[in-house]
Amino acid sequence: MSSLDLARIQFALTTLFHFVFVPVTIGLAWLVAIMQTAWRRTGNPEWYRLTRFFGKLLLINVAIGVGTGIVQEFEFGMNWSSYSRYVGDVFGAPLAIEGLAAFFLEATFLGIWIFGWNRLSPKLHLATIYLAALGATLSAVFILAANSWMQHPVGYTINKQTGRAQLDDIGAVFTNKVFLWALPHTILASFVIASTLVLSVSAWHLRRRNSTDAFRRAAVMALIVLFPASGLALFTGARTAVTITEVQPMKTAAMEALWDTEGPASFSLIQIGGMEEDDQTPVFDIEIPHLLSILATGSWNGEVKGMTPLQNAEQQQFGPGNYRPTVQFTYWSLRIMAYFGTIMALLSAYGLWLVYRRKLVESRRFLRVSIWSLILPYCILLSGWVLAETGRQPWIVWGLQKTADGVSGTVSTTEVAVTLGGFALLYVILGSVYFGLIRKFARQDLEPAPAFVDFRDRFTDDDDDHPRGSDDFDDRTPLDVPALSY
Repeated sequence: MSSLDLARIQFALTTLFHFVFVPVTIGLAWLVAIMQTAWRRTGNPEWYRLTRFFGKLLLINVAIGVGTGIVQEFEFGMNWSSYSRYVGDVFGAPLAIEGLAAFFLEATFLGIWIFGWNRLSPKLHLATIYLAALGATLSAVFILAANSWMQHPVGYTINKQTGRAQLDDIGAVFTNKVFLWALPHTILASFVIASTLVLSVSAWHLRRRNSTDAFRRAAVMALIVLFPASGLALFTGARTAVTITEVQPMKTAAMEALWDTEGPASFSLIQIGGMEEDDQTPVFDIEIPHLLSILATGSWNGEVKGMTPLQNAEQQQFGPGNYRPTVQFTYWSLRIMAYFGTIMALLSAYGLWLVYRRKLVESRRFLRVSIWSLILPYCILLSGWVLAETGRQPWIVWGLQKTADGVSGTVSTTEVAVTLGGFALLYVILGSVYFGLIRKFARQDLEPAPAFVDFRDRFTDDDDDHPRGSDDFDDRTPLDVPALSY
């Protein structure tokens, strides 16, 4: 294998592993903030216990996610120096803002939240978890802006003196049509995986009758978040397909294994064979008429261009070469994402029906399915990344630089192979540590709530100095709340 092949494998390995933790952190930070808000508003000790419980799972995700994300920054300079040199003046700007602003916002206030339980007023301490969640979300904003620029480069010019791309319109980067749909789609996916995590862990405890009242509350909250998030994620994903068809028609054609232009075009539910240039006729295929036209163009009879005419057009524009991505990857990654996302929406709808009928805790079959459902959103996220990145090939920046031209020319195959093996071993260790920690803390029962947690009981309506619900009461700090720790 060439250094290019190994560099691509290495970046795919590190990115896929890192991407497991990012959406969990974003979604879970907001859910923990909601739990703490519920405790703050109601004084119910069960919400306090849930905040502390899922706060530990959040910290584990943050710790492993930060450690795995740092590696990618070095890869840009080591394995992809030609790419960084050519477009770094554009691509580096959102990354710099993410590191200097969003990440420090998240890290700073998450640290204050961890150690501020018995040092800050309730209002101020609650604000810290919201600021940490905001920082995590802003990190996604800037990273997605950079990635969307790779999918559809805008707001740049080529400097004639240096021969490199330079940023001349930062507003265009943050109003990129790809970014405007990728952002809500990713944030919604973060809520899907985080709420599924809360539901799965809660279902495990409910089946064992551990802290039933508390975990029932957590499961209901997770279902309330999961149902609209999964439905809206499907909608934004479908709307993103229209944008992708406009800027990357080859990716849309590859997602459907569509070789010839069709209008109206049918959507392939499942297809066997027909995904190679020398074998374009499928052995088995189930199609829904007009659906691809609707998804790709937004119209009933919209025309969708096939890979063969697109290949010819791109050869005329960019020169000889193969401009088709790997069809199998793009075809199946789309269907994994869409089908599993539909299952999550149906599961959450059924769960809410059980909540309405007050049978959630008694439905052991639903609880068992909920435990194992956690696998689905991880498959959705990883397949979505594979679709976005492999579907762009052979371009590292669409229409501007090919992947083969972005790799470092001074790094040997042996050097990349050695670092690839080292990262693979490191990530196996980190993955084992992560799984062990999550399994350990997710199976622990809730810590007992101190008697002072429902601190509204410290005051009575007869207390003129501190009446129930007064501002003085709101600003009071509970005594001796231990810092959140492992």
